[in-house]
Amino acid sequence: MKYSLIIPVYNRPDEVNELLASLCGQTLTDFEVVVVEDGSSVPCRDVAEHYADRLTVKYYTKPNSGPGQTRNYGAERSEGEWLIVLDSDVVLPQGYLQAVDDELQNRPCDAFGGPDRAHPSFSPVQKAINYSMTSFFTTGGIRGGKAKLDKFYPRSFNMGIRRRVYQQLGGFSHMRFGEDIDFSYRIVEAGFETALLPKAWVWHKRRTDFRKFFRQVFNSGIARINLEKRHPGSMKLVHMLPAVFTVGVGVLALVFLAGLVLAGVGLCAGYGSTGCNMGLVVAYGGVALMVLALLPLLLYSLIIFVDSSWRNHSLRVGLLSVPASFIQLMGYGMGFLKAWWLRSICGRDEELQAFRKTFYK
Repeated sequence: MKYSLIIPVYNRPDEVNELLASLCGQTLTDFEVVVVEDGSSVPCRDVAEHYADRLTVKYYTKPNSGPGQTRNYGAERSEGEWLIVLDSDVVLPQGYLQAVDDELQNRPCDAFGGPDRAHPSFSPVQKAINYSMTSFFTTGGIRGGKAKLDKFYPRSFNMGIRRRVYQQLGGFSHMRFGEDIDFSYRIVEAGFETALLPKAWVWHKRRTDFRKFFRQVFNSGIARINLEKRHPGSMKLVHMLPAVFTVGVGVLALVFLAGLVLAGVGLCAGYGSTGCNMGLVVAYGGVALMVLALLPLLLYSLIIFVDSSWRNHSLRVGLLSVPASFIQLMGYGMGFLKAWWLRSICGRDEELQAFRKTFYK
């Protein structure tokens, strides 16, 4: 068996059904599927059994422990030379495994990752979230699937590892969030070769609404500080930009409020019998401050709207990409700043995490 596809799942039988259906159409068939139920209250056993006559499917269930340990559980019960870790919310194009096989022959490596895309059938919100996670104007394009100047670090929605490498490093750590990047760092630090396989892309649903998306990126911001503590020097400038953006938006909000107060005071003074001219000057100054605060945000929003509308061929997706981008940057930035304050300033040693009870939701 060359490939074992490891799929952790929590209360998502419909997503697993779509993923397994896409596996039935693969042009390369030397693979098995290992589905591991992580303490779900809505299991997908019936879904897995439905595909048993078309796929080599192994189905397991275990108490909830998070995706990292669930992947390890599946890996221990798999047989493939390569372990391919997939999130349950991805769908594979027909040529995915063949693309993996072809690219590994052209570029031998010990671990790989591939890009993700938004399927045409995804909802406008899902497309907007996908844009916010892959655009140059939000993440610097570091998650958009382009080659980087430094090492490539695969992520667990589409990640392959040689079995011997996986076993040597002990698989995923007990980190509840950011465990895939932690594993990628350990792969590189151990001297193994990683590669981005551009043709081995998947459709990735990501989160389905903005509330869930905020929780995801907030945890990602916290995880970045946790990862820096585990792997000193791993943090790059691009990882800090959302925090800078968040602080900048906060400053602009304060400037806007100050302008609003000045405008109100000036107008009130202008209605008096004396000091009318001075009141109007103060009011105009307040309005100028409000405009000054709003202009950068409006300009950034316009750039996002135009770029996303063009890329997605949809004005609606372009419009939704504006709040999605602000949530992506500010959610991550707030998580980053919270963890930085507690771990770097206050000196807390334990790894932080938010939204523990709703980790998967």
